[in-house]
Amino acid sequence: MQIDLSSRAAIVTGGSKGLGYAIANRFAASGADVLVAARGREALDAAVKSISAGAKGRVVGAQGDVGKADDIKRIFEEGMRAFGKIDIVVNNAGTSRNAAFEQITDEVWHEDLEQKLFAAIRLTRLAWPQMKERRWGRVINVLNIGAKAPRAGSAPTTISRAAGMALTKVLSQEGAPHNILVNAMLVGFIEADQHVQRAAKEGIALADYIARRVKDIPLRRIGKAEEFANLACFLVSDAASYIAGTAINVDGGHSPVV
Repeated sequence: MQIDLSSRAAIVTGGSKGLGYAIANRFAASGADVLVAARGREALDAAVKSISAGAKGRVVGAQGDVGKADDIKRIFEEGMRAFGKIDIVVNNAGTSRNAAFEQITDEVWHEDLEQKLFAAIRLTRLAWPQMKERRWGRVINVLNIGAKAPRAGSAPTTISRAAGMALTKVLSQEGAPHNILVNAMLVGFIEADQHVQRAAKEGIALADYIARRVKDIPLRRIGKAEEFANLACFLVSDAASYIAGTAINVDGGHSPVV
């Protein structure tokens, strides 16, 4: 399926690496104007240069920490200055943090909720009025499969992601009458820098780490960031015009909850 996003403008947070980069790259290759938001300047500049090479639309970068309200406002304003509108918001930023419950301090809880939940609330709230006015908008909240099936030791991430799933449903019902479609994509075991870091932390080769993890995945392999991005591109297109309020697992069949 050929998807044309040439009339759309998007913001993708956490867009310099991994899933965010793959999504921004896919959007840009499909014709969208894309603002890539990320914390690190060096990685951000490299991502914008790389994405621009295959882009049909304009690609700009905005440095900022989505855990800070002022940074989110500035990122949004930079997108408005560059494109004049924002049609698509992808709330992707946020790392996975897991610990035993009694070890998680208030500070960690606050940081996690700011990065994952409040960041999505704030950025979506900024874009919402213009989406309503134009009667067209798309919001994707990138969560993980733990939002549906949390396990012991998975807080605070699965808690904040579960809240993100509830936010998705509320926004989808409020946005639908205005043709603003809001959905969530739940990450399973997909290629990312965090797996390299975890393998190193455990003192094992990355290939051995992956082999151990995929045993529980029906497809018996790790997912690719491009596969995740393909679904994101479909969801923000007019081809997905009757899909709203869903939380779609992208996990090779791993999650016990549909």
